[in-house]
This record gives sequence, structure tokens and C-alpha cells, in this order.
Amino acid sequence: MTVTLLSWSLLLAQLMLGAAMVCASWRVLRGPRAQDRVVGLDTAYVNATLLLITFGIRSGTSVFFEAALVIALLGFVSTAALAKFLMRGEVIE
Repeated sequence: MTVTLLSWSLLLAQLMLGAAMVCASWRVLRGPRAQDRVVGLDTAYVNATLLLITFGIRSGTSVFFEAALVIALLGFVSTAALAKFLMRGEVIE
């Protein structure tokens, strides 16, 4: 029963994360301001990271965890750069 429960809960989590990515993509495409688009991108990379982690748990390989780590690091740096660009108009001073 535990394996079945884990399998169904991972499937449900992946479906909900997929729906959250659709909502974040909608915010990126239809956001009225640039700040809304940045928040949508931030949400999308967090959801992609969590989706890769659930794929890694389901498959049992470490490749998905490494890819999730790379996406999380690049997403953080890109969000910080976009926030600085929106505040000051330039990234490198």
C-alpha cells in the first residue's frame, strides 16, 4: 500500500505542478507589467525545479536532481539580474 500511495501522490503532485506551470506561463505571456512577467518566470523556474525533483523521486536516478539544482541556480541569478535591470535600467554598473 505504501508504494501505491507514493506513486499516486507523486502523480498528483506532478499534475498540480504542471497546472501551476501553465498558470505561470499565462502570467508571463499576459502580464500587464514587466514586474508581473518576472514574477511569472520566477514561479515557472521554481515549479520546473520541483517537477524535476518529483521525476527524480519517481525514477530513482540522480540526473533529475542535478538538473533541478542547475535550474534553481540559474533561475535565482536570472531573477536577481532582471530585478536589478527593472530597478536601475542596467545590470552591470
